[in-house]
Amino acid sequence: MQSRQDLERRVRELEAEVASLRAGGRFRTVRYRSAAEFGGLPLVAIATGPDPAKGEARGHARGIVAIGDIATGILALGGVARGLVAFGGVALGVVTFGGASIGALAAVGGLAVGTVAFGGAAAGWTAMGGGAAGAYACGGGAVGEFVVSAARRDPEAVAHFARFNLQGICDAGRHSRRAG
Repeated sequence: MQSRQDLERRVRELEAEVASLRAGGRFRTVRYRSAAEFGGLPLVAIATGPDPAKGEARGHARGIVAIGDIATGILALGGVARGLVAFGGVALGVVTFGGASIGALAAVGGLAVGTVAFGGAAAGWTAMGGGAAGAYACGGGAVGEFVVSAARRDPEAVAHFARFNLQGICDAGRHSRRAG
């Protein structure tokens, strides 16, 4: 026969298991926060998976270096990443890399929006991509004031992309058509 303490411990374990199942099953949950801090933020924070005890469906990491389902930090890596430099499915920040990427300075991604944007679909002051829209745009379907595309080749756009040593990217399709 089990003691009262054993039964109470077992009840707590079962309650935690039921809470985990209600929160979405048996997903791996990781929570880590380094002891080292800067400006009140941990140097490294990691948060992935649900935390039923806190009522969190996803981990939200906040730190200088943040890694998580949702990550907020100077360097952020996550499903949704927000930071000075952000890598993620959805990335928001100053310099960003992601499926959908919005960067104040630069954005790289499937959908990229930023001052300088590189992507399948790119929009920005300088935009390069399959579909690109910007003051200076380069791509198969580029639109803007100064454009390098299959249908248009503005001298100002050619000079702009050459100034940043990007003319090779803009001319890549043009060279391959000549070779064939």
